[in-house]
Amino acid sequence: MSDPQIIVLDNGLRLVHLHRPGVFAGIFGITVAAGSASESASEHGLAHLVEHNIFKGTAKRRSWHITNRIESDGGELNAFTTKEETTVYAIFPAGNPKRPIELIADLAINSVFPAAELDKEREVVIDEINSYRDTPMDAVYDDFEDMVYAGSPLGHNILGTPDSVRSLDSEACCHFLRRHYTVASSVLFYSGPDSADTVRRTACRYFAALPAGTPSGTTPESRPTEYRHVSDSIAIDGLHQSHTVVGMPIGSIYDNSRYGDALFSNIIGGPGMNSLLNVELRERRGLVYTVEASVARFTTTGLLTVYYGCDADDTDRCLNLVRRTARRLADTPEPALARLLARGIKQYCGQLSIAAENYESRIMNAARSVLFNGTLSDLRHTISRLEAVTPEFIRRRADELARADFLTYHP
Repeated sequence: MSDPQIIVLDNGLRLVHLHRPGVFAGIFGITVAAGSASESASEHGLAHLVEHNIFKGTAKRRSWHITNRIESDGGELNAFTTKEETTVYAIFPAGNPKRPIELIADLAINSVFPAAELDKEREVVIDEINSYRDTPMDAVYDDFEDMVYAGSPLGHNILGTPDSVRSLDSEACCHFLRRHYTVASSVLFYSGPDSADTVRRTACRYFAALPAGTPSGTTPESRPTEYRHVSDSIAIDGLHQSHTVVGMPIGSIYDNSRYGDALFSNIIGGPGMNSLLNVELRERRGLVYTVEASVARFTTTGLLTVYYGCDADDTDRCLNLVRRTARRLADTPEPALARLLARGIKQYCGQLSIAAENYESRIMNAARSVLFNGTLSDLRHTISRLEAVTPEFIRRRADELARADFLTYHP
């Protein structure tokens, strides 16, 4: 298997191609620099609504024809929206890349968002919003981000609200598509057995009519983000567990600290059973089922968070343990901290090597890297940057986490 490569089509559209000879399935899609942060104040939920309805009809296909174009061969169509991007893709049996490439081009260029289909799917989205609010483990993250980024493009839920979604119509969806689904703001991606030349020629043919556009992704210069301090608890009826997010602002996807932050997050609360917070809160004391740290990075800013869910009576105790663990890490003597960091680097690099075998995730991450950075991420380069993280950086982040803000849902 070769490394991914960037191919520029005749109209300037970029394609990330990962050649995997001998495999039985391919992945093809488009990722667009347009998400909830691209919406105006009157459009909350529009990017996600467009993603839901992009499969509902084009100038030449109805919803049923779109679905069966891929699924009749055993493949699947899917899509997702984040705060700053939307991705539409197909996974399909190897042997006929023309079918998914032509279909996704049709969706990106010719979707018409029929009013009758939009009315039905709008109710599906509203149900998704309501069901999401029934999952406090997820909702507390969103509310924390909304409070932290209040007043900025990042400061509202990706799904929107029932009222905002009801106010959006076919015209709004079509305008959003024309505004953002363009050559300048999009990257195609393919992973599978077909050669780069085959995929390039097919994509050139079917994406020739994609509008040129201008870059629409948020940038540090044009979209300053306002950070507001949060330290709050919210009582919610019907909860049987308390849910808490502790977090702090960090740098953007362009910041060199991103390597250190990923490493720190993994050490303090990564997926391994040996993460510091898992040992303290779960293994030693049995206070939580889940405790995890994560990093969310955007083009203007970033957020490092720790989440835990526990019995309501243990909320404050767990919060104190999070802060004490971070403080103990910050106060660790230099030789011991250097040894802990060396172990953390080895573990995280191993996790990255294993993750590289997930080809769906790998090709989508490569496309995102090209979309926002203009270059492909390289595992060897990433490992070298991780190995350059210093104990002092870990100490500084631990000190900041010990003083970080929090939001708690409690019964």
